[in-house]
Amino acid sequence: MGLMGRIATGVSDDLITRAADVIFKERRRLILVPRDTPYSLIHINNMKTIAEAGGIICPASPSFYSKPQTIEALAATVVDRVLDLAGFQLETYRWGEMEVER
Repeated sequence: MGLMGRIATGVSDDLITRAADVIFKERRRLILVPRDTPYSLIHINNMKTIAEAGGIICPASPSFYSKPQTIEALAATVVDRVLDLAGFQLETYRWGEMEVER
């Protein structure tokens, strides 16, 4: 969450925060995947700031809609969502569409 706070406030003190700063400057897609929960109000405000700047917040919360049968398939629901947000075309479960076997 500290990294997200630095990104939200524009502190570019390492390679990751500098890359995020440049991504915002160039109006490219920044996807952040926070894994820590629960969120404090400070975390939520940092997420809001990043979203207002054009970033995408995608919590690392697995999806159970596809009825994953293994831990790997469960983890893949998060990975698939991030890859989809990044613009990659992949065969994955989509609500209301034909199921994809994993």
